[in-house]
Amino acid sequence: MKREIRRASLARRDAMAPELRIETSLAIAEHGASIDAGAENILSGFLPIRSEVDPRPLMFALRQKGARLCLPVVLDRETIAFRELVRGAAMVDTGFGTVGPDDTAEILDPDIMLVPLAAFDRLGHRIGYGAGHYDRAIARLHAKGMRPRLVGVAFSCQETEAVPVQPHDIPLDAIVTEDGLRDFPVRA
Repeated sequence: MKREIRRASLARRDAMAPELRIETSLAIAEHGASIDAGAENILSGFLPIRSEVDPRPLMFALRQKGARLCLPVVLDRETIAFRELVRGAAMVDTGFGTVGPDDTAEILDPDIMLVPLAAFDRLGHRIGYGAGHYDRAIARLHAKGMRPRLVGVAFSCQETEAVPVQPHDIPLDAIVTEDGLRDFPVRA
């Protein structure tokens, strides 16, 4: 079922005109700029692949508020880490069709995570791209006693009626779309 929801949601996203994706990404940045990401907070973002939202305007708006930025890098088939993104950093192929800081960049544990996704529902459940990288990375942070704020970043057309939930699935705390920033119910 997840595979079909993913396929349908990505088809809707892919059908958006490139110009509309750009304009909508800028609207998402305006709404997401209200995220509390002040000094001392480490914010993981991501670079867009395929027809994803471009979160760079949002990331840099939050950096202006004092957040330190980092990007995910695929270390192996199971693991992603988050390397600090600073001006002038050497960028390399980091897996999954994107680039990021090279292995000289400091690995950070994010306080706030901008999470890419294929689909989401009104309760904050999400479907990723199927590799489980983010679920495992978040579980590792939880095992360290950390509870990063998980903010999905998506176009509103990616919302679906309901996402099937499995025990390893970790729900989002919020979602930011061109319609605004929406918080989800607090979970224990």
